Amino acid sequence: MTVDPARYEHLRIERREHGVLLITIDRPDRMNATNERLHRELSEVWDDVARDRETRAAVVTGAGRAFSAGGDLEMIERMAGDYRRVAAMASEASRIVTGMLDCEKPIVSAINGTAVGAGLAVALMADISIIAADARLTDGHLRLGVVAGDHAAVVWPLLCGMAKAKYYLLTADFITGEEAERIGLVSRCVERERVLDEALAVAERIATGPQDAARWTKRTLNHWLRSAIPAFDASVAYEMLSFLGSDVREGAQALQERREPRFGGQEET
Repeated sequence: MTVDPARYEHLRIERREHGVLLITIDRPDRMNATNERLHRELSEVWDDVARDRETRAAVVTGAGRAFSAGGDLEMIERMAGDYRRVAAMASEASRIVTGMLDCEKPIVSAINGTAVGAGLAVALMADISIIAADARLTDGHLRLGVVAGDHAAVVWPLLCGMAKAKYYLLTADFITGEEAERIGLVSRCVERERVLDEALAVAERIATGPQDAARWTKRTLNHWLRSAIPAFDASVAYEMLSFLGSDVREGAQALQERREPRFGGQEET
């Protein structure tokens, strides 16, 4: 069983030496924002990586100047109030996180630029994360008017502590790569031009090391994250419930118009 690049439209799959698989999120004209097709591909690719006999470690990065700028606003508008679309998205959001947790092959993220929403979930659910010093990331859900679902309840409290997790998830403030490293949200911070090379070097080091030991170490450590799965399930459910309300439409429109949103309960000015 091998990963078939032809299956993917918005993920570019390349084989590197020593069993390293490079996965590039490839919608650079939209800052690699996730539309329906890309979101589905991100929920499926980790099962393929897990089954691929040639792959020992994977690296995931973004094409162009962004890692992934979150959900495509046009997709979000199509989802708002649509139960069937929301239900399908809930299943995929869960599979992205659990797929990366359960994939026995170590995953390294090369966070080359902006990372938001579902893109940030992929970046931070990687086993090792290498970020550009000037990259900017935010969970971003509260800016949109929806619950911080996806990955946040699983990893943020464990990586950077509950106080920082609550602050950045409730404010949706942006964090630089340097600050992300300082608070423990990512593994390493390097200059932008070195991000991919560093991630590939780490993946090659793992790929040329003892495979059973690496995979079983990942599996053991991930039990810390699996203990948060009940909270994760709740966050996904509440996030998708948010898509059935009115705030998400206002949030998406405000982002498109580059203005502050006026969510429900706020007085008109």
